[in-house]
Amino acid sequence: MLAASVLWGTTGTAATFAPDVGPLAIGAAAMGLGGLLQALAAAGRIARHAPRLRERRGSVLLGAASVAVYPLAFYSSMHLAGVAVGTVVSIGTAPLASALIERFLDRRRLTRRWTAAAALGLLGTVLLCVAEATGAGAGTGPASPAATLLGVGLGLIAAVTYALYSWAAHRLITRRIPSRAAMGAVFGLGGLLLLPVLLATGAPLVSSWSNAAVGTYMALVPMFAGYLLFGWGLAHVPASTATTLSLLEPAVAAVLAVLVVGERLPAAGWAGIALVVACLAVLTSPTPAGRRRQRPDESVRGDVPADGDPAALHRTPT
Repeated sequence: MLAASVLWGTTGTAATFAPDVGPLAIGAAAMGLGGLLQALAAAGRIARHAPRLRERRGSVLLGAASVAVYPLAFYSSMHLAGVAVGTVVSIGTAPLASALIERFLDRRRLTRRWTAAAALGLLGTVLLCVAEATGAGAGTGPASPAATLLGVGLGLIAAVTYALYSWAAHRLITRRIPSRAAMGAVFGLGGLLLLPVLLATGAPLVSSWSNAAVGTYMALVPMFAGYLLFGWGLAHVPASTATTLSLLEPAVAAVLAVLVVGERLPAAGWAGIALVVACLAVLTSPTPAGRRRQRPDESVRGDVPADGDPAALHRTPT
């Protein structure tokens, strides 16, 4: 999960190297082509588990629709509000959306440990957002208030759709469908939904070698490789934990925005990054109780192998 978050954190900075390519084209190319690659790589597993996928077609369709909406909202948010603000809002509020989804749809009780970690992470992302929104962060000048507001709204849509496809994929994986089959089906169908957007907006991607290189990088590395790692992680932790671990992404994005893009981050922003790191430390550090037993409301480790035979499914004893 953390490795996937690091890869995702590079997307906003990578997009700045193709300034002639609009956010819709970047999002459609990255998630659309990356999703289709996932489907192709998992085609055999998808075929073997097609009956189970059809049984869970509601989750597949919900996940695919969310996959199609997420990149369009996410990259448009970064385009309007800036790399750091767009990433912080989109990813920083996703754990809260994910927690609400699990609470109302799965009746899952949230642990005190998750609550403490999420509070640290949310406070850190708020500090990052405030630091950038004050105008001290953008090397090219702050965005207009209207653009920032619209960017924040699109970021919230991205957060909800990110939480939804994470939940849908996790639900499939815990219903005896291996992670690569589940992720390949959800992201492959989502990629198909994004193809019309790519065809309508993607001409600048092939207008220069640099633009094509950015599109290729986005599809292959953060999206294809990153979501393979994400799928393996979802086989072991709930969606709320996965989205909380992905709070590392805005921290990586903010650091890269400073080092590569030229944005300036004031002290409050660095304090926010420190709180995000503290959030990850709380969430991932072992506890004495965790060494003795695995609580079913904290993890589903063992429910489904990351990419193994679903017949090996078993529940961890309580």
